[in-house]
Amino acid sequence: MNSPVVGSESERAVASIFNSAVAAASIGAAWELGALEELRENGKLDVQSFALQNDLDLASTQGMITALAVVGVVERDRDSVVVGRHFDEAYRTKSLFHWLCLGSGELFARMQYVLRNENRTGDFYRRDSAAIGYACRDINTQYFDPAFWAAMDDLDHDLSYVADLGCGSGGRLIQVLRRHPRAKGLGLDLAGPALKVAEKETAELGMSDRLSFAEADARNIGTRAEFAEVDLLTCFMMGHDFWPRENCVATLRRLREAFPNVRRFLLGDATRILLDDPRTEHAVTEDNVPVFTLGFEVGHAMMDVYIPTLAEWEGVFEEGGWRCVNKRLIESLTLSVIFELERA
Repeated sequence: MNSPVVGSESERAVASIFNSAVAAASIGAAWELGALEELRENGKLDVQSFALQNDLDLASTQGMITALAVVGVVERDRDSVVVGRHFDEAYRTKSLFHWLCLGSGELFARMQYVLRNENRTGDFYRRDSAAIGYACRDINTQYFDPAFWAAMDDLDHDLSYVADLGCGSGGRLIQVLRRHPRAKGLGLDLAGPALKVAEKETAELGMSDRLSFAEADARNIGTRAEFAEVDLLTCFMMGHDFWPRENCVATLRRLREAFPNVRRFLLGDATRILLDDPRTEHAVTEDNVPVFTLGFEVGHAMMDVYIPTLAEWEGVFEEGGWRCVNKRLIESLTLSVIFELERA
């Protein structure tokens, strides 16, 4: 019996789509399990030894590695694996695959349910908030950190107290407090599982006396005594949750009132460049979509979260009580930006 052969151009293209879906999940899993790190450090990996050392099912681990080999991330000869031609780029973007397939996997798996208007009430979708936090920590490191630390270096005051909206697992706050040993920090997030991860790591690092976390919705922030101490406010990868426009303006005003002594507000997020024909200088077409853009914009459309364009962001700050003193574009992650805001 002859082996099946993929023939026509369309057959090969569609087979590639199918195989890539499996490989995408495998990249995220291989990162979290440590396989990508071992390959990066040593240039090779023995599948049997790796599965044994990490108490993994061998057949499933071999399947994960095979999926990576199919798309050129690794090359293998039975259980001996080395880095492939696409390894470096896959490693650079690993957290985006983790965000898509592990953090947002259930959302996309239930697309046919989520799209039906009759189902779009209440909590009509689910994502893994702990996995989202895990991925976003590396997304911040890979993409936002160079611009973030440049903005931090330009602060015109000694940092005393920083609050991070949508703090996730707390990675950014930990980094800030390490660089500013006299400062204190507060992380605010709606995701309880991510906050538990943050609190656990903070305790392990012996930073619980300087860094605390609380469950809160940045869109409807109240007032707390410690908010008056905050002189730096940060918010990354969740500003789109403030929208649509009238809600965003109201949220910006509430934040201005809730944190009366903030001297700088660093707001970083990805912007819309694909869906709904954005008609901006940064817009892309369907034949030239960069990594992350499609998953980010389609995923948030399914969640009924509006993603603003760069120009739409620039049009809300004055009305919201803030003045934009600088913006730092990050073109390697769809089109992202860090706005440096001051109280107007």
